[in-house]
Amino acid sequence: LRADDLGRHLRAMRAVGVPYTDEMIANASADAYGQTAPDSPQAEGVTKRYGEATTVRVFDGAALVLGTDTDATTATLDLSRAADLPDDEELTFLGLDDQGVAYFSQHLGWAEAVDAPHSRWADLRQVGAGLDARDAGLMVTSVALDNWQRTHTRCPRSGATTQFSAAGWSRRCPDDGSEHFPRTDPAVIVLIIDRDDRALLGRQSRWTPGWFSTLAGFVESGESAEGALRREVREESGVVVADGPDDIRYLGSQPWPFPCSLMLGFHAWTDDPTVHVDGDEIEEARWFSREELAAACEREEVRLPGEISIARRLVERWYGSELPGGWSRPLVVAPR
Repeated sequence: LRADDLGRHLRAMRAVGVPYTDEMIANASADAYGQTAPDSPQAEGVTKRYGEATTVRVFDGAALVLGTDTDATTATLDLSRAADLPDDEELTFLGLDDQGVAYFSQHLGWAEAVDAPHSRWADLRQVGAGLDARDAGLMVTSVALDNWQRTHTRCPRSGATTQFSAAGWSRRCPDDGSEHFPRTDPAVIVLIIDRDDRALLGRQSRWTPGWFSTLAGFVESGESAEGALRREVREESGVVVADGPDDIRYLGSQPWPFPCSLMLGFHAWTDDPTVHVDGDEIEEARWFSREELAAACEREEVRLPGEISIARRLVERWYGSELPGGWSRPLVVAPR
C-alpha cells in the first residue's frame, strides 16, 4: 500500500465534453505500512531508527492543526517530534516521504488531548478541504486508524485485551495469537440522473430543512456495490435505476473515517422519475435541473454538502463545474 492510496479522496474518470477536473482533497506522498514499517512502535525505537521522526496527534476523530481561526480556508497539521515523546509511547507508522522523513500518529486520550497555545483540534469536515496533499493523506490515515484502535481493544474470540502490533496496523490477542486488522465498511453514494438530465437530491429526516445531498447506504453482506446502489435508491426514494449496461457508472472512491467507511461514488440513470420517499431516513427528495439548482442555492433555499465530501464532487461532475462555496451548508462544530 501507499499513502497516496490511503489519502486519495476521489479520482474520477473525466466525462466527455466536461472540462471540470473533479479530484478530491489531495494525494499524500509517503510510502505507507508494509514497506518500511519499524520493528518497534515505541518512540524510543522510532527515534533511534529514523532520527527526526514526525508525529500527527489525533484524538476522538480529530487532529491537532495550527492556528485558532475556525474560519480559515487553509489548514496545516501541527506536527510534533517523536524525540520529544516518552520512550514507551506507542506510535502508528504512516510512512516515509521522498526525503526519507518518517511520519507517525500519536493516539491521545482524554487527559492528554489538551489545546496547544497556537493550535486547535479539528476534524476532516472542518479542515479537510484546506489541507495540502501531504497533510490530507496523513490526517485521513491517522484518524481512521485511531478510530479503529480506540474501538477494537478486545479480541472477539476470547475477550482478552489485544496488544498493539505491526506498528499500529494490527492488534494481536495474547490468548490465542489471532491478529485483527483495521475495519473498513464499504458504502455506495450515488447521484441519480433522469433522461431530462436532472439530478435527484434528498434530505434526511434529521437534517435542517433545505439541506440536500446525494443518496447513500452501506453495502450489505453478500451484496455487490451495484446491487446495494439499486436497493438503497429504491428503498429511500422509490426510484428504480435503469438496467442498461451504461446506466450505472462508477466514478471513484473516498475514505471517510466517520468512523471507518469507504465511499464508492456513482452516477446512475433512471427512466422513471417518480419519487416516493421512505419517510424514515429520507424525508424529502427533489429533481433539479442545473438552472433550478443554481436558483435555489442563490435564494438560500437549498444548501449542498461541503467541499470535502465526495457527494459534492458527484454533484459538481453532473453540474459541469465547481460549485460556489456559498452554496454549502454551514458547518456545525461539535464541542470537545
